[in-house]
Amino acid sequence: MTSTTDDHDETAEPITDRVHDNSWSANLEEPKYADDPELAVRDALAAVDHTTAGNHVNLVTHGDLGHPEEFLYDALREERDGLDPEYVERCGCGGHVTRVDVP
Repeated sequence: MTSTTDDHDETAEPITDRVHDNSWSANLEEPKYADDPELAVRDALAAVDHTTAGNHVNLVTHGDLGHPEEFLYDALREERDGLDPEYVERCGCGGHVTRVDVP
């Protein structure tokens, strides 16, 4: 389920513009993600890549995409060695929180 930059607008705002040397949350709940699991995966991978080892990132995905196990977990494992996504909870707004520890 990987995507290329040709699949999406290269001028789109990045999920983050810095490397996080702490644990943080990436907001993948914006309307642009509601019907685009490939974009959610791409930006989730960018969030992981912008998190220093020993920290975690909470990936908060749009509820319309369904449970993240259905579209996100395998993609993360296939693209980055050592990742083991862990479901945290469903948000009150309908989204889902997945914790990813960065080895």
